[in-house]
Amino acid sequence: MSTIHPSSIIDPSAKIHETVYIGPFCIIGANVEIGPNNILHSHVVIDGHTVIGEGNQFFQGCSIGAPPQDNSYKGEPTQTIIGKKNIFREYVSIHRGTLKENHVTKVGDHCLFMAYVHAGHDVTIGNNCTIANSTNFAGHVKVGDRVIIGGGTQIQQFVSIGRGAYIGGASAIDRDIPTFCTAMGNRAHLKGINIIGMKRQGYSKQEISEVVDFLRTIESSNISPRAFIDHDELMIEYKENRVIQEMVEQIRKSEIGIAPFNS
Repeated sequence: MSTIHPSSIIDPSAKIHETVYIGPFCIIGANVEIGPNNILHSHVVIDGHTVIGEGNQFFQGCSIGAPPQDNSYKGEPTQTIIGKKNIFREYVSIHRGTLKENHVTKVGDHCLFMAYVHAGHDVTIGNNCTIANSTNFAGHVKVGDRVIIGGGTQIQQFVSIGRGAYIGGASAIDRDIPTFCTAMGNRAHLKGINIIGMKRQGYSKQEISEVVDFLRTIESSNISPRAFIDHDELMIEYKENRVIQEMVEQIRKSEIGIAPFNS
């Protein structure tokens, strides 16, 4: 049997694995499914059509799967999906999706959400991300794997942050951040490449050097990043670099544009 403190309120139809620990004063809704080895320390509320994978920890005051803060939402059975082995510190809130996109808010695996982080409706966050205190993700934000975001950062709706990016604390992000870029400021500017992150992911010195050169060349160009990548003669030397090709796709697909360079 699951270990459930008698002060907690669990809907009888919730699906809770026998290895789950639920501490004092938690509330679990009817359509919640909680997988093995999860720990809810105390005062945790999990609601809506929410599926939680294995081995997560939820500290006091967390709110997972609550209705979105969106005027178009009319109680539809949208989802919240949480992966495995994430840590949600005090007062983290994750809202369920809306009908505007894929009907789901999704968190990957092995992420650390520090206290007071908020992820709004239809947000997708990848694996192995570290999100520092009081960071806010507006609706429809997309975050790749292994992203690090400093505390107090505010991220506008529909922004995409590429994998391996590093965002300095107290930033305001209103444009896309490409893969392995560093950015900071209000409004955020690109500062360079997350070289340490690339090294940790096993990229060679040559690959890293090419990515640094690519970003510096775009920055010094007198044309926009989107125009730059459309010039074949400028891109030919970078065609074998997988990170650069990923960045090129992000620039090409961006609807709101990438963040400007450091002024």
